[in-house]
Parts: sequence; structure tokens; C-alpha cells
Amino acid sequence: MRNVLVAFGVLSGLVQLYAALWSDILVDQLLLLAALAAVAVAWGLWRAWPRSRISRDLGTPEVKVGIAVGDLFRQDAHLVVGFTDVFDTDMSTGEIIDPRSVQGQFQTRVYAGDTDRLDRDLAQELGEIPVQYTERPEDKPRGKRERYPIGTVAVLGDSSRRYFCVAYTEMQNNLVAKSSVDHLWHALSSLWRAVHEKGHRQTVAIPVIGTELARINCLDRESLLKMILLSFVAQSREEVVCRELIVVIHPKDYQRINILEVAAFLRQL
Repeated sequence: MRNVLVAFGVLSGLVQLYAALWSDILVDQLLLLAALAAVAVAWGLWRAWPRSRISRDLGTPEVKVGIAVGDLFRQDAHLVVGFTDVFDTDMSTGEIIDPRSVQGQFQTRVYAGDTDRLDRDLAQELGEIPVQYTERPEDKPRGKRERYPIGTVAVLGDSSRRYFCVAYTEMQNNLVAKSSVDHLWHALSSLWRAVHEKGHRQTVAIPVIGTELARINCLDRESLLKMILLSFVAQSREEVVCRELIVVIHPKDYQRINILEVAAFLRQL
């Protein structure tokens, strides 16, 4: 709205000045000025209209950061998928892993619902990582019981497309996933290191992790998005994580995030 008002105000001032200096102004000149005013207003609207995709080049280092509204799994990039600290995969009832979640879509669209194959791949990647703690069956009767440190990253897939499965939330014994700002920040730092080591500088796409099921109630989606951007840019100042990061916003969350505000935040990083 500010861009529209500025453009309209500037053109209105020019029209008034022109009319004051040349009182015998011709009709066709008035029409020309009106057309210019319409163009300026249209330009202001275009500048202010929320974008479905924005980006910024950091310059030094040569890294690009983007925000896109759409489907994470349709991005031409390596993907980040959030997991819990026990790397649960059971979607049979929807109580442990929600099929609608990013992880649920990952299991359905990438592994075709084959949890046995996914569990084997995860076990292979996690084999050299020490288990932090193993729950007793009487304390956690359902789901996996071996807990890994927050920030553990299991890298699946191959060089054409990697899936960075990062544990950023704790699966409580009552099957409620819970995380915190500290957990998320630590997990993001571990994630960027894994991307640096195994991403071969290729583009990486990440959803706005930490919403809804993770129960980080003190931050809304916009704040979580800014946190992801800040973490990535801070790590990129130390070493090149990847050549481009795309934070993907699900279309249903588009109205909950002020894209113009996020764009302004991105320009300040």
C-alpha cells in the first residue's frame, strides 16, 4: 500500500504543478498524465504485491537464499525432512507419524510406504552414531525406543538427490512430539554441517520445520522461518553450506506469513 500511495502522490503532485504553470493544458496532455499516473499506480501495486518466490544473493560468500510457496517434493534440490529423536516411522494408525506431515509425505512419496526399507536405510546410516538412551518397553510400549541426540542427521538417497533426515524434536513416551527453540537451533547447526559434508554444494530445500506437531508454541511460522534463514546465513558466513537454500512454505501457510516482512528481514541479513 505504501508503494501505491507514494507513486500516486508523486504523480498527483506533478499533475498539479503542470496545471498551475500551464493553465491552458490540453485534453490530450491530461490524458497522457492520467495514463502515466495509472502506470505508476500499477507499478506500486506490483511492488507491494506478495510474491510466491523471493530470493537474495548474499554476495560474500556466493550463496543464494530463497523462499518459495509450493510443494517441497517438487523442488529440484536435495531435501530436508524433520524426524524425532527415535526416528519413528510407523504410520499405520497415524498416532506416531501423521501421513499428512512432511515425514509422512516423504515415506509415501519417496519410499512408497515401505517402512521396512526406510528402517533398514536409517539403521545403516545411524549405525555408527552412539545411542543416547534406550527406553524400557514398559515406559514406551509403542514405537522405537533408541534415542539419538537432537541434531542427529541420517543422510539417505544418492548424489542426485539427498534426503537430510534431521532429528529436531523429541518423541515423548506418550507419543507426543515436542521440541524447543534451543533444540531447533542446535538441530539446524548440525544439519548445515551435514549438508556441507554431503551435499556437494548443490541446492537444498527445507520446509518450515518446527510448526504444529513439533509444539514450539512460543514461535509462529514467520518467526520459525526467520530463524531458519538466520541460522543458515550465520553458518554460511563461516563456510559455504550450499550454493542455494530454498525455504519452502506450504500453500496452506501462505496467509499466515507476511512475505514482504520476511523479504525485508532477508535483505538485512
